[in-house]
Amino acid sequence: MKTSFKQGVFHQLLFCTLLIINISTTANAESVKLSSPNGKITVTISDEGSPNYAINFKNKTVIASSKLGMAFKNAPGFGDGFKISTIEKNTTNSQWEQPWGERKIVTDHHNELLVNFKHTRENANNFTVRFRAFDDGVGFRYEVAKQKGLNKVEIIDEFTEFTIEKPNKATAWWIPARGWNRYEYIYNTSDIESIDRAHTPFTFKLDNDTHVSIHEAALVDYAAMTINQQRPGKLKADLTPWSDGILVKTHTNFKSPWRTIQISHDAVGLLNSDLILNLNDPNKLGDVSWVEPGKYVGIWWGMHIKANTWGSGPTHGATTSETKRYMDFAAEHGFSGVLVEGWNIGWDGDWFHNGDVFNFTQPYDDFNIAAISQYGLKKGVRLIGHHETSGNVTNYQNQMEDAYDLYEKHGVHQVKTGYVADGGDIKRIDENGIIRKEWHDSQYMVGQYLLSVTEAAKRKISINTHEPIKDTGLRRTYPNWISREGARGQEFNAWGTPPNPPEHTTILPYTRMLSGPMDFTPGIFDLGFNGLGAKTNRPQTTLAKQLALYVVLYSPIQMAADLPKNYQANLPAFQFIKDVPTDWQQSKAIAGEIGDYVAFARQERDGKDWFLGALTDENARELTFSLDFLDPHTNYQAQIYRDGDKAEWINNPYEMIIENKRVTTNDKLSIKLATSGGVAIRFKALN
Repeated sequence: MKTSFKQGVFHQLLFCTLLIINISTTANAESVKLSSPNGKITVTISDEGSPNYAINFKNKTVIASSKLGMAFKNAPGFGDGFKISTIEKNTTNSQWEQPWGERKIVTDHHNELLVNFKHTRENANNFTVRFRAFDDGVGFRYEVAKQKGLNKVEIIDEFTEFTIEKPNKATAWWIPARGWNRYEYIYNTSDIESIDRAHTPFTFKLDNDTHVSIHEAALVDYAAMTINQQRPGKLKADLTPWSDGILVKTHTNFKSPWRTIQISHDAVGLLNSDLILNLNDPNKLGDVSWVEPGKYVGIWWGMHIKANTWGSGPTHGATTSETKRYMDFAAEHGFSGVLVEGWNIGWDGDWFHNGDVFNFTQPYDDFNIAAISQYGLKKGVRLIGHHETSGNVTNYQNQMEDAYDLYEKHGVHQVKTGYVADGGDIKRIDENGIIRKEWHDSQYMVGQYLLSVTEAAKRKISINTHEPIKDTGLRRTYPNWISREGARGQEFNAWGTPPNPPEHTTILPYTRMLSGPMDFTPGIFDLGFNGLGAKTNRPQTTLAKQLALYVVLYSPIQMAADLPKNYQANLPAFQFIKDVPTDWQQSKAIAGEIGDYVAFARQERDGKDWFLGALTDENARELTFSLDFLDPHTNYQAQIYRDGDKAEWINNPYEMIIENKRVTTNDKLSIKLATSGGVAIRFKALN
């Protein structure tokens, strides 16, 4: 008994010692420090003036002193006068397995500091901020317990800041927030001083070449965070409001999403970060073996290039006969599904504004869902469902259960949902029957998107959300949230003004893709459906770059987006799309600079083959890759799909060389990329 007692005293004394050596007092202010496991990142939390924090990386400032706290509508806020009262420390070093993903095993290694702030007043007088420092960045969130004077909560401001020194010397890549659109903008490249309000992930490079991205993780029952510049370099959390102006409506006890700051000495380091996933809760759905990564084709691109119509009529795309034809093609080439858009009542007329009339269980007369599903079953190809809401979420919610029941009945395991509506035009009908307009990234819509995912999970259906709320890593908690859009995708190359520029997909990996998978819909082979040249609506890439997208832009479901006839006309190039997996054992970004180029190597899940994808902006360049990621005990055949010597995206995008080389982990490959070009390689294990 005495030994046990002494051991208990020892642990208590050790904990107290940790508290004492990490708290320093200056005048009437206290501060505490937290370091990453490798010691390169240091967070300093202080109560001087008001609660604040700062972050250093390799002894250089990344985030200067920045405020913490929030304000409430009917209660005193958390800000001036709050002092550090207690702290708790913890360390985690563990691994967990993804059911699907960029890598099978994820390492979670972080140091944690729980900082309690307290005020001398009687009401609303305490809150906690939980900080976690990883080797690849920092996350922190607010945790507010039930307390006197604070039960029902209406947040009207969040004080969180991200203060950047020398903002005129930092380069940022960003899209505007709270505009007419959701997230589907061409990225701006500017100094930080030039931004107004921006969506996250918000990525920038400091003048010392440190690369940083601000985002959030585990966004549940809270408003999405955008970034607003108060004065040069003073970036502030700007939460997306409800239609009545309130930012967040909740109750104590509540936790905010994590505010995240990913940090690296180079651009490639951002791409190899797992910080967002590690800050999400583990899987809540239990057995998710029914969630199936894979590749699909679809009745989709034909509508964008006006070969078909979404609504009924002589050129209707979503017909029984056309779907069967696509299923034949999918079965022949090893694709697991066929997406069909435009099958249900509501597409005729101005479907963009048809949110009130969409019916999610009533097909057009020329679409027989039972016959199609049975036909697909015989072929080993599943129908992939589609629901377009046109932004009327009340109409969708009222039909959601019946709509998912219909799909479950017919063996549909994946559904693509759409929320096409201008920013701020999401339509809901409140409890009094009054029409309200909300933002896509408001707290209300955060709940609606998650509702579709959880309702689908009850029926073993996965959701691919288009016009979504941004990804914040919830795929870890709800693995059936299999992909989403959330950026300018391939369809803008059919009709966008302008189409996506060559640099677009050299920016996406360092911005949008840091948050999670994207259903970009790559693989257009007919690059001149509107004619070639620089000024037509068309993909501004070479053919080889379209193949590279399958490796560079990660999604566990990938579409072969073009018409079947265009793949039949170029089966040698199509072979790479057939071969490339969508689920990976491990992934490594191996080269890149934001807006210039990027290269990824990925190993197939539970297999020996590796795949490499690299692409460039409007500039041709030569890249040399070390193959040290390959297994040292295996020989490989490198099946290379690269730009031809005279290829360039404007007038000669099709020239491509397909060649084989025998390689090992000791080799290097030098590849020339054409303007807006790329390379796709399969490293096939030979022994």
